[in-house]
Amino acid sequence: MVESIVFMGTPQYAVPTLKALAADDRFDVLAVVTQPDRPFGRKRQLKASPVKEAALELNLPVLQPEKISGSDEMQQVIDMEPDFLVTAAYGQFLPEKLLQSAKYGAVNAHASLLPKYRGGAPVHYAIMNGDAKTGISLMYMVKKMDAGDVIDTVEVPITSDDNVGTMFMKLGDAAVKLVTENLPAIAAGTAKATPQNPDEVTFSPNISREQQQLNFAAETAQQLDWHIRGLYPTHPAHATANGQAIKFVKVSPLDEKTDAKPGTITLKDKKHLHVAAADGTQIAVEKLQPAGKAAMDVTAFLNGAGQHLQAGDSWIDLGEAHG
Repeated sequence: MVESIVFMGTPQYAVPTLKALAADDRFDVLAVVTQPDRPFGRKRQLKASPVKEAALELNLPVLQPEKISGSDEMQQVIDMEPDFLVTAAYGQFLPEKLLQSAKYGAVNAHASLLPKYRGGAPVHYAIMNGDAKTGISLMYMVKKMDAGDVIDTVEVPITSDDNVGTMFMKLGDAAVKLVTENLPAIAAGTAKATPQNPDEVTFSPNISREQQQLNFAAETAQQLDWHIRGLYPTHPAHATANGQAIKFVKVSPLDEKTDAKPGTITLKDKKHLHVAAADGTQIAVEKLQPAGKAAMDVTAFLNGAGQHLQAGDSWIDLGEAHG
């Protein structure tokens, strides 16, 4: 039996699942709902979401309401009477009327191991907190954010080289099997769902500007590494040195301890840039992005925008610099 689906998603993370559903003879994707085109880049030209681009390639109808609640597009979805609503990082709350419009319910592929990290930035927090793993939870959608019963999960390790970008790629691929294997079981009535333990709930609110500011005095080398990888490339972490605003792309914690004040450059030569962090720890800066430039390795930086930095100079946390 073919199950009809309205798919709702926005970023690249959702694309593998959309493509898998569209290619599977067990499913019929009636339409794709995604966020409106947004201004992008310096020229602020409108850019379609990755899900919209994929849907157009698949010749699927695309709906893009600015706000789904009460919209004409919402009524269109309801009138389609789909068997399932399938969401993956769509980016808006869905009204109860819409959730109830699907025969077998609305399910969401949430990028965490619920009840941990409900909210809009679960992958960021998993890396920033130094978690060894994260995953995908397939859950029934309810009015309360990410609070529905969990149908199934898949775990994905977080390696020391992963950042938000690489993890979203891994999680997007992992979501495919989770969704495509469970939808038929849900329709057949054989899927089992488990309520989330309210005592284990944590949240992952959207990243703030303050969270993008590095504080060498408050974070050890390992914490700085987690912080930087947990924000790149969506919300790059940054600091200033000699008035230069710098985004950090990749650093490595060092074994060697230092007595230097946190934020102080402890080594600078043609190929190395080491900076003191909290508790006497140090990081080796490997890749950064000066203002208005592309990301570059530390050698290119030291030969260009960073050539005037010297050992003993201090990287100042932006929060402290601006009071």
